[in-house]
Amino acid sequence: MPSRKALYPGTFDPITFGHLDIIERAQGLFDEVIVGVAAQSTKTPVFPLAERVRLAEEVVAGLPRPVRVLPFHALTVDFAKELGIQAIIRGLRAVSDFEFEFQLALMNRKIAPGIETVFLVPRDSFIYLSSSLVKEISRLGGPVSCFVPKPVEEALRRAHAMRVSG
Repeated sequence: MPSRKALYPGTFDPITFGHLDIIERAQGLFDEVIVGVAAQSTKTPVFPLAERVRLAEEVVAGLPRPVRVLPFHALTVDFAKELGIQAIIRGLRAVSDFEFEFQLALMNRKIAPGIETVFLVPRDSFIYLSSSLVKEISRLGGPVSCFVPKPVEEALRRAHAMRVSG
């Protein structure tokens, strides 16, 4: 039987406990989960691409099953086709996420009909969690240890310290 592979794409700026929860849920459904770290986004990242990839690699190393982390510079569906992916994983936190994610899934289906989109909902404790909020709390000196793994917390502290001193 062929391997069932899924791609979980995002900017992961930074990767959070909510992202890790979605990755673990996806591992229960697929033989292989690949985290695709998008180089381009409409957002301005705190971390450069190489740092986002490094942090993601570091934190997924603690999961029970291996996860590949790969950067990408193309359309998500083109990257998925290149990897032989059957499904794109998207996390849904709230109804407000649904409209955008649904539109994105339909566009992806039009471009790549053979690739499904699978929506996963994180645990209740992560339903409110977003990278944007974590970055803002960190930028203002607030605690983020309950939202992100230790390596990410330390990287955020360093990034914001450099902005203040730089």
